[in-house]
Amino acid sequence: MTTSSIDNVSITTQANIYFDGKCVSHGITLADGSKRTVGVVLPATLTFNTGAPEIMECVAGSCEYKLAGSAAWVKSAAGDKFSVPGNSSFEIRVTDAYHYICHFG
Repeated sequence: MTTSSIDNVSITTQANIYFDGKCVSHGITLADGSKRTVGVVLPATLTFNTGAPEIMECVAGSCEYKLAGSAAWVKSAAGDKFSVPGNSSFEIRVTDAYHYICHFG
């Protein structure tokens, strides 16, 4: 199921802007203290590095991703999630806007 809204959050109003505006997100903190970002990746092929483990949840659009050490591109569309280990990286290929929630930890 695709997350359509998140209640009872604190939002960081200043956007995180990466890759010359190809990725824009806002940080949110849930009532239980857990953190997420919600954002959009515009058409591009980008490489993201991770500190903590991440779960990328697609809420609209689609992408293809490739985890570090893998040769395979995998499609992710609305309702799909993929996990990225901590201290790693992933490539993402987007042809139409990819809207996501990034879950940390």
